[in-house]
Amino acid sequence: MNNKIASLEKFVVKRNWTGGLITSRQNIFYLTGFDYDPHERFVGIFIFPGQSPLIVLPEMELKMLLAAGWRYDYICYKDSDNVWRMLAEYLNEKISMITDFAVEETFISLKYVRMLQQMLPNIQLQNLDQALSEMRIRKSPEEIKKLRIAAQYADYAIQAGIDALYEGVSELEVLGEIEYKIKKAGLRDMSFSTMVLFGSNSSNPHGVPGENKLQPGDTIIFDLGVKYEGYCSDITRTFVFKELRDEVKEMYELVLKANLAALQECRAGNKMRKIDEAARTVISDGGYAKYFPHRIGHGLGIEVHEEPSLHAENEEILREGMVLTVEPGIYIPGVGGVRIEDDVVIGVEGKEVLTKFQKKLHVVKGKTADWK
Repeated sequence: MNNKIASLEKFVVKRNWTGGLITSRQNIFYLTGFDYDPHERFVGIFIFPGQSPLIVLPEMELKMLLAAGWRYDYICYKDSDNVWRMLAEYLNEKISMITDFAVEETFISLKYVRMLQQMLPNIQLQNLDQALSEMRIRKSPEEIKKLRIAAQYADYAIQAGIDALYEGVSELEVLGEIEYKIKKAGLRDMSFSTMVLFGSNSSNPHGVPGENKLQPGDTIIFDLGVKYEGYCSDITRTFVFKELRDEVKEMYELVLKANLAALQECRAGNKMRKIDEAARTVISDGGYAKYFPHRIGHGLGIEVHEEPSLHAENEEILREGMVLTVEPGIYIPGVGGVRIEDDVVIGVEGKEVLTKFQKKLHVVKGKTADWK
């Protein structure tokens, strides 16, 4: 049996549960390598201890499932079929014996919960999130290789953004140039909605790009990621256009110092809160504490936001194979924002920073940058 599914089955068996169901796209991809977009159609992997796993999916997705390497039971259905009736017929006499049954509490819809309860009248629902999170939180060498390549493309995308800058260009125009070049390079998806933020809009940590035009003195934030073979990168770099104000220079130097201090705490055996504390101390000592409103970072993998959450109250220990973001920032309304974000692998000894784009203060003069 697939090693990942076998590990999940062991988790179920250890708790004396009679089965489980995985319905989220990201966890199905993690367990099988099968990616899909069925829209409103049901896709799910059923696990029953001691039996072959079963996947249920639309008939139109079967070819992709088999190409991904699935060699176990499956039920395919057409749009006109009642998939839950087909499932009930497949389970048949097992239905009365299925009691404790685990699902992804975070992801399963109420609709699917109700259908399960109608089909399996004796079930008591349990939570699979802990098992799946624990499996995914430490990346294999093969996963890290994909994340490393995704980060290389993120570096490439930052340069594409710089190359598209000129006075009067809009945030959306630059965003379009970045994503066009990524697709030209052969990559289909960004990790999330690309952020290109100019001037006052860059003071919004999660600002939305629009028709805002680039002007001298603006800070420029690129926050973006590229997905490679299902794995995400996440980088932020900040630049200044033509004119560098003293306050922005001070903000940038503090954020860079905070970024480097946080990276020093990224080592196996250290407490996660130490990463946040290192960055927050630098920014607080510089007098900007109230302008750093978010945690220092998060886990990274199939999803751009995964466990763990790197905040000041997290007492958990960093372990080899974890992949994290480190992203301190300062955001001042009317002035602008500065954020510097890297992707980091926790190793046996030390760390590997996957995002390589240099972090010295850039003052962009036009189509080229003047490196300060």
